[in-house]
Amino acid sequence: MTNQVVIQMVKTLRGASKKNNAPIWEKLAELALKPTRAKRTLNLGQIDKFASDNDVIIVPGKVLGTGNLSHKISLCSFSISATGAKKIIESGGKILDISQIIKNHPTGKGVKIIG
Repeated sequence: MTNQVVIQMVKTLRGASKKNNAPIWEKLAELALKPTRAKRTLNLGQIDKFASDNDVIIVPGKVLGTGNLSHKISLCSFSISATGAKKIIESGGKILDISQIIKNHPTGKGVKIIG
């Protein structure tokens, strides 16, 4: 059974996809509905390999605090550990929710999905 938070997020993503003609939000909605086993868990060290300074990144899964982050990023994930959030903020980055990312990047341009 999918919880109400996920259902609301999917509605928001699908609405943004149609409104802004942005397929990235529909893709993310599909990833949100996948079973828990199919969702990725990434650590900061893995994210650091794919990220550049000031990237906007979405992880459709959980982010753990293992490893170091050498870039200032803005991150949105379905779940994040306290250690991971702390390290992102300490590196000068931001933790954003999906509505903030959609507001700042309505067409999805400049947003990377990792995982």
